[in-house]
Amino acid sequence: MPDAKKTTPSVSQTPNTAPWGFTPQSEIWNGRFAMIGFLSVVLLEVFSGKGVLHFWGIL
Repeated sequence: MPDAKKTTPSVSQTPNTAPWGFTPQSEIWNGRFAMIGFLSVVLLEVFSGKGVLHFWGIL
């Protein structure tokens, strides 16, 4: 039998290889950073006794 060459598709089949956009991997990281930000705001309020806007002197 002759050797059949394997062909690769011209468009990637995995959604995580896109350089930008709403990919599942980017949404996972977006959620992680949002959780870190929310936790840091809560901890700032707990330890300083002030809200974030008061802590920064905005209000």
